[in-house]
Amino acid sequence: MPYRAPVDQFRFLLEHVVGFDAVRATDRFADATPDTTDAILTEAGRFAEEVFAPVQRAGDLHPARLENGVVRTPPGYAEAFRALSEGGWVATSAPAEHGGMGLPLTITTAINEMLAAACLGLELTPLMSQGQIEALDHHASPEIKALYMPRLISGEWTGTMNLTEPQAGSDVGALRTRAVPNGDGTYAITGQKIYISGGDNDFTTNICHLVLARLPDGVPGTKGISLFLVPKRLPDADGNPGVANSLRVVSVEHKMGLHGSATCVMDYDGATGWLIGPEHGGMACMFTMMNNARLGVGVQGLGAAEGALQHAMAFALDRRQGRPPVQGGTGAIVDHADVRRMLMTMKAETQAARAIALANAVAIDMATATGDPAWSSRAALLTPITKAYGTDTGCRVADMGIQVHGGMGFVEETGAAQYLRDVRVTAIYEGTNGIQSMDLVGRKMMDGGAEAFRLLDEIAATAAAARDSLPDLAKALDEAAATLRHTVQTLVAEPDLNNRFAGSVPFLRAFALVLGGHFHLKSALAEGAAGPRTALARFHILRLLPEHAGLCVHALAGAGDLYAMTAEELAA
Repeated sequence: MPYRAPVDQFRFLLEHVVGFDAVRATDRFADATPDTTDAILTEAGRFAEEVFAPVQRAGDLHPARLENGVVRTPPGYAEAFRALSEGGWVATSAPAEHGGMGLPLTITTAINEMLAAACLGLELTPLMSQGQIEALDHHASPEIKALYMPRLISGEWTGTMNLTEPQAGSDVGALRTRAVPNGDGTYAITGQKIYISGGDNDFTTNICHLVLARLPDGVPGTKGISLFLVPKRLPDADGNPGVANSLRVVSVEHKMGLHGSATCVMDYDGATGWLIGPEHGGMACMFTMMNNARLGVGVQGLGAAEGALQHAMAFALDRRQGRPPVQGGTGAIVDHADVRRMLMTMKAETQAARAIALANAVAIDMATATGDPAWSSRAALLTPITKAYGTDTGCRVADMGIQVHGGMGFVEETGAAQYLRDVRVTAIYEGTNGIQSMDLVGRKMMDGGAEAFRLLDEIAATAAAARDSLPDLAKALDEAAATLRHTVQTLVAEPDLNNRFAGSVPFLRAFALVLGGHFHLKSALAEGAAGPRTALARFHILRLLPEHAGLCVHALAGAGDLYAMTAEELAA
């Protein structure tokens, strides 16, 4: 089934739901007028449909492979990426002084979703470049910026992020890669990194690796880590790729999905690198890229959800099975109540995740444009929710899409299973969703829950605005917000972090469901409280939102019962 970019959905959310008007009202983003935004999203949607979507299956059927030391990408990937570069889609939010468009991140977020829905395996490449561009813009020297950023922005070169090592997964502080000063301002980088997305390709002239390593005087743990830019080829005096650096691709990982994306094991053997940011300040610099990537990965999840939803919807509208259970039915399985339940759930959660991601991007744009710390706090709170809920939604919707297909979903030829295989890793990388939830109840609640309470006040205001036109939905959302407020109050009063962590995953989902109800209700009000968005809001608030109550009970249960069995008893 051909992918169709949901440009109308983006347009509606930006204009009526997530507050994008505040972004375009700033001096920084005054050029992002409704006409400009609409034209860009329309063209990006066309590009996703016509250029990226056609290589989706090729990436799955013809995986990236290592051949004579060089990664060979799937058929069509090179041409699609070059078209992406020529169209200026790699770095739409990058600084104009280095060749970017300088657009709000909110617009780039919408573009990234469409590209991810069309072909997630290829969209990983520009996403990694975008994160590297932001890290260099914030932390690199003027000379590094002038040399690397224009080439990354143009798509002539691509970027990667090198954190993980065989013995150090989420515990980045356990890394062993070392950096030794060469005496000329450069450093010799030695070590091995795994799970490097886009570690090599056959369609760009250079690949720029951001590598975490430890200097000789670096203390153990994360405080002793520095960040280095290590190119595949060393630029010559004119900035062109010159001699090969001392690094190589050891292998390409054999993965459950995302076969088109070359996830590499990288080996650095005294490779030349340049320090980015201060010595021993690598984690702070890398977090600039990681926070960008966490928003991007959440969007990858919901992109896969949109693709899986469209795939399942097309099947449900066409597949005839049994007698129509409703008067005037189509005769297809879309008439059946349980199939309707699945499709409505898929659509409601995808739309909720989309609104959360766009609201997150709006907060980042407002923080960038105004410098107001309140917007930075909002963005910080929404980032782990966007990442975890977006990717969990991708996994849940893709799995449900297979169920809609029935037995045909388990047959690879239908393409339904690819969405689940491709999206599954998004709940793991850029910080597992468990880490995101612990961040939410830990670091993001260090303000005593102040930002969470401000957001809950806004949710309560939305419920109040709907009391006359949609009283049942308003009441349900208001009660859910009150339950969530009590849960936040209890969590921030809990001194034992492990008790918070024990229920952090259900808490994050509860928060996301309430936020989703908030945005669905705003959509219904903007529609005039009658129409398809109102019907979807009713489904989410009356059928999905009630789950929050049980999740909040789980969130406050503490850690005691998790350790009631010894490890030996648990394994028995």
